[in-house]
Amino acid sequence: MPVGTAGTVKAVHARELKEDIGARIILGNTYHLYLRPGAGVLQAAGGLHRFSGWDGPILTDSGGFQVFSLASSCKITGEGVTFRSHVDGSKHLFTPENVMDIQRAIGADIVMALDECPPGQSDHAYARESLERTQRWLERCTRQFDATDALHGYPQALFPVVQGCTFPDLRERAAEHAVALERDGYAIGGLAVGEPAGVMYEMIERVNRVLPVDKPRYLMGVGTPENILEAIALGVDMFDCVMPTRNGRNGMLFTTEGVINIKNKKWERDFSPLDPALLSFVDNHSKAYAHHLIKAGEILGLQICSIHNLSFYLWLAREARERIAAGDFASWKSAALERITTRL
Repeated sequence: MPVGTAGTVKAVHARELKEDIGARIILGNTYHLYLRPGAGVLQAAGGLHRFSGWDGPILTDSGGFQVFSLASSCKITGEGVTFRSHVDGSKHLFTPENVMDIQRAIGADIVMALDECPPGQSDHAYARESLERTQRWLERCTRQFDATDALHGYPQALFPVVQGCTFPDLRERAAEHAVALERDGYAIGGLAVGEPAGVMYEMIERVNRVLPVDKPRYLMGVGTPENILEAIALGVDMFDCVMPTRNGRNGMLFTTEGVINIKNKKWERDFSPLDPALLSFVDNHSKAYAHHLIKAGEILGLQICSIHNLSFYLWLAREARERIAAGDFASWKSAALERITTRL
């Protein structure tokens, strides 16, 4: 899912997302949308779809991760979490109940339960305490969600978030608790926050032993092309990450032949397409042109590189689906990883 945190995928128009990149679903963020433009504005507009002009599905993160990572003076209580906005310092409270109400107003097709994302280096005692709080919040989210109606004429789905840091017993406990609530899909949170990749994969494997195979499994905030392919091999279905657009805006391009730093002088006179294998808008532009735009600080350079990277990520997901269907995913993955992780 391309990440449209504040109601827009940075530097990319909704039309380009759908027609040029082929995105089917995008992500928004409750914390950012709650602060600006506000739930009231979005409800009055008829939801985020109408407000932004995106007519495909939308998933919203609960905002919990952003509260803990961006907001100042964050304080967790049994009621919820109080915080001060990173925008203007104003004080706010997120509870499981009002986070459900905010996401009803936003109108995302898939909404996340409020959870605490504890620091990756947390010890077992704090991780257990945090998980128990997240589980209580999840039960409150579920009750509030089930007691309220969608506001914009179409149904919404609630996904629990499985936490537990890097402790297998906590991860399995969290997954079992989430499954018992019988929702439409399940998210795996709190990974790719500094732990070794091998540990992340171990946690995914542990959780996916418990999560049902016939419902979507969503790995939140991940990640690199390598992370994505390895997680797919472990049974993950859905991903989001700011990496394609953020790295693109900084001149790092993912291609089917390897990774390019388009700022490097070696691309100054390379008039070949960014990636001939990708049939997208950006294939009409050369490496030399992208190099020039990024070096000159032109906005079009940010747009071209963002669209290119999103096209690559969507290509990667489509290829993975096709290879799974064909029965040769494992061999394809090994060859693909060697190629696409090469620094050009």
